[in-house]
Amino acid sequence: MSETKGLEHWVALLTGADLPVLKHTARDLTALRADDKRLNAHTIAQIIASDPIMTVKLLRYLQQHKRKAQTAEVIQVKQALLMLGVEPFFNNIPPQPLAEEMLKAHAVALPPMLRVVHRSYRASEYAREWAVQLHDLHYEEVRVAALLHDIAEILMWCFAPAMMLEIRDMQQKDKSLHSRSAQEQVLGFALVDLQKELTLQWELPELLLVLMNDSSAKQPRVRNVELAVNLARHSANGWDDAALPDDYKDIGELLRIPAAQVMAMVEAEAGVVRKPDPAP
Repeated sequence: MSETKGLEHWVALLTGADLPVLKHTARDLTALRADDKRLNAHTIAQIIASDPIMTVKLLRYLQQHKRKAQTAEVIQVKQALLMLGVEPFFNNIPPQPLAEEMLKAHAVALPPMLRVVHRSYRASEYAREWAVQLHDLHYEEVRVAALLHDIAEILMWCFAPAMMLEIRDMQQKDKSLHSRSAQEQVLGFALVDLQKELTLQWELPELLLVLMNDSSAKQPRVRNVELAVNLARHSANGWDDAALPDDYKDIGELLRIPAAQVMAMVEAEAGVVRKPDPAP
């Protein structure tokens, strides 16, 4: 691995790049823009909520163009849109290019990229729900942090699909190979380090960096994000994943309810149907 393709190279490339958005985000935003009766910051925010890349595009633009009078950090999508304005949003952060178009030459990389996006969205929904249960008045900040927790991985699937496929293949062949080790072997760095550098380079809100930093997990809000990400990642492997019982236990400790209640709550929401145990 040459030095030019190291961490600094990718930070510079992604910082200068026009980040892609998902096709359904672009379609829905285009349709909404033509609907004067429904077009407002709230309806735009609802569409952006499921797209981690569009979310980070918005926050990055706002940070790069923030007024001197703006002293408070903005993480909430609707608040960012209200500060920016609907027309300036569409004029300055158009929903293009499309991630699906970017990956046309590497079509095999599209499904795994979309899986990470879907996993991130599920994590954001878990985090928001638990934050509400914990009476966190700023639950939207927690939701966005969970949504963006794996943004570096999503971006690398878009910009370096061949390398990401190589990492995936290595881990499929060797189940004991940790993600960080595989990433360092192929990329020369870990995605978590890229994520940290991008967050700093793009001057994203400091609170976002704290909330996405699993090493700060003693803080309840950070712990919420970490556990939401874990649950989304493990349940994506199937509801019989061996790591889920520990997830339920940890979530139960966060919410102060029994692990069995967490399992029942999560599986009911996901529509999981368990076959009854056979009669003795």
